[in-house]
Amino acid sequence: MIPFNIPTVTGNEIEYVKEVLAGDKFSGDGPFNKKCEKWLEDTLGTNKAFLTPSCTASLEMAALLIDIQPGDEVIMPSYTFVSTANAFVLRGATCVFVDVRPDTMNIDENLLKDAINEKTRAIVVVHYAGVSCEMDTICSIARKHDLYVIEDAAQAVLSKYYDKYCGTIGDIGCFSFHETKNIQCGEGGAILINRKDLVEKAEIIREKGTNRTKFWKGEIDKYTWVGMGSSYLLSEMNAAYLLAQLEKASEITSERLYKWEHYFNSLKEITIPTGMQLPEIPGECSHNAHIFYIKTTDHDTRDTLLNYMKDRECMSVFHYIPLHSSPLGKQMGRFNGADNNTTSLSSSIIRLPLYHGLDITTIDEVVTIIQSFSSDK
Repeated sequence: MIPFNIPTVTGNEIEYVKEVLAGDKFSGDGPFNKKCEKWLEDTLGTNKAFLTPSCTASLEMAALLIDIQPGDEVIMPSYTFVSTANAFVLRGATCVFVDVRPDTMNIDENLLKDAINEKTRAIVVVHYAGVSCEMDTICSIARKHDLYVIEDAAQAVLSKYYDKYCGTIGDIGCFSFHETKNIQCGEGGAILINRKDLVEKAEIIREKGTNRTKFWKGEIDKYTWVGMGSSYLLSEMNAAYLLAQLEKASEITSERLYKWEHYFNSLKEITIPTGMQLPEIPGECSHNAHIFYIKTTDHDTRDTLLNYMKDRECMSVFHYIPLHSSPLGKQMGRFNGADNNTTSLSSSIIRLPLYHGLDITTIDEVVTIIQSFSSDK
């Protein structure tokens, strides 16, 4: 069976974890945490980065940071993972779902204005497949209406919009280092604080609502409970593993891009007769090759192809079921405007195997299977 994903291992992970085991710091905010955070700050150019247990935790922190209250509304795509919505629903907000663009599967920036009202507090963008949303337009709309912009950049580590890294463009950026991501430590994430006025509050939130960070800095002689928060620190074990990955992040991304391009160039010849569509990358976007997907003509064709590939021992998968059609999504949110693309495209997409150790010969095998399917059709 050709697997869909194999978590990345670069070689130094075990040595770094051994360093943790040999030391006396296992919890968060240890030396490896700080090295990872510095890498994120220096490489990406954010004001402040904190490691978190997951991107889910980062999004929950973001909701606390901007003080989401019951009755608030938050605009986001319906085509996303449930964590994007959960973070704000937990605070009592209503999710206002907006349709996606047919080219990138990202939120359609041209539909945002119609979704804004007096209850709107934030726009949450999701950079699907590591391809950036149209951030200039989105940030301009947000500034005009005094809204926060939160980037769910779970899939977009080292992706760019023009010359800016995803996650550093809005007010807050959220990353995932789950084992399915390009850079991974099993479970982990990061939150980027791009506004200086939010840094101290973020320090309090991640330390269970205490001013413990000030205590460790020597700014106060004891710490106490000063605000709402939770435990949003990543263990030193995970951070040690993550540092080994971050040190090789550029090489990992380059290799994935090479394989992504091989898929693209190999499949170009069979897209027209089968009606399949390949990913589209806008000129202003530099992606990180997180996902290679194809769009089939319809739901039935997608399922038939998935079964065809499975029968030939190739594991491919579809992606999100739109949140607005889910049981809780119907209770806690609403779809604003027409659903022209979200449901139809989500039911036609197939993600192909793509991971760090995937070799070109195996990619050619996957392409051959799809070619055979096209010929049989």
